[in-house]
Amino acid sequence: MTKKRDYYEVLNVSKDASKEDIKKAYRKLALKYHPDRNKAPEAESQFKEISEAYAVLSDDEKRSQYDRFGHEGINGRYTPEDIFRGADFESIFRGAGFGVGDILDALFGRSSRSSSQRGADLRYDLPITLEDVAFGLKKEVQMLGFESCSTCGGSGVKPGADSRKCPECDGNGEIKIVRTFGFMRFAEVQVCPKCRGKGVPAKNLCGACKGAGAVQSLRKIMLNIPAGIEEGYNLRLAGEGAPSNTTGQRGDLYVVLHVKPHKLFVRRGDHIYYQTKVGFPQLALGAKISVPTLYGETKLKIPAGTQTGTLFKLRNKGLPHFHGFGKGDQFVEVTAETPTKMSQKQKELFAALEEEIKD
Repeated sequence: MTKKRDYYEVLNVSKDASKEDIKKAYRKLALKYHPDRNKAPEAESQFKEISEAYAVLSDDEKRSQYDRFGHEGINGRYTPEDIFRGADFESIFRGAGFGVGDILDALFGRSSRSSSQRGADLRYDLPITLEDVAFGLKKEVQMLGFESCSTCGGSGVKPGADSRKCPECDGNGEIKIVRTFGFMRFAEVQVCPKCRGKGVPAKNLCGACKGAGAVQSLRKIMLNIPAGIEEGYNLRLAGEGAPSNTTGQRGDLYVVLHVKPHKLFVRRGDHIYYQTKVGFPQLALGAKISVPTLYGETKLKIPAGTQTGTLFKLRNKGLPHFHGFGKGDQFVEVTAETPTKMSQKQKELFAALEEEIKD
């Protein structure tokens, strides 16, 4: 498999380039490699590459994901269609003197027919703990999925049915739909809604699966969640979605991870924040206290004269970097704990201390 080039390198811009610089760079390259202008065999793939780079870098959210996680942050979070959705192609090609044409293949890198022969993508939301983020997680989950229908063998057609053609698609099982985004026009072939891609009248469809070729069932999936994962990250499992009702080819499964709030710690990026209260004498005189971390308790030295609200840093006690080596840090905020109930002797001692400090 060819390794994807860096998006900034593709557009020949720096990593701190502005949106306007990215737009100008893309327009220059797009006019050069557009399939309507450039008939070279490699022009189509180059046009796709620069268009994908522009679609990501011109979108603040996608650009942030890419800067943080690289290509994995894009491919694992967005479908091919999502990558291009929202990109401003209209203003770029306005006045260029040509139409964009049917370039579904150029942008998505797959034929429209093969897309209709692939099963639907599925989504599964999975809650995980902060400890799972720190150490990674291998877990078998049971979810509602789809399996090929045993009655029709996954064909979706009633056993022994006649072979008359579906009037909606003339027996092709597919219909062509054209979508327009500004000056961008995409021709997409979809499964015929009447015959569900079978090419036969609806009355000939399998009664057990209603022509879908698949029925719902519980499936067990083994998940391997890497350490350092972010809230809302999409874990893509290729071929674990629903099977197609024409070919049996499965779509993808997207597992969306949600990190549950922790009772002790607050996460900010790869850093962990923890707040603890100590007595006034400990702040004034100094002390050693035990502090919990995700990796067990550790000792923290509080110097004499520490002010309430001071932050101390415990190196490498945060979360692993999702890409790269090392970990974040844990920050411990110490605050003074004011006693609410005191004996008479304690009050006298505090009063004497107050007088001593005044002097």
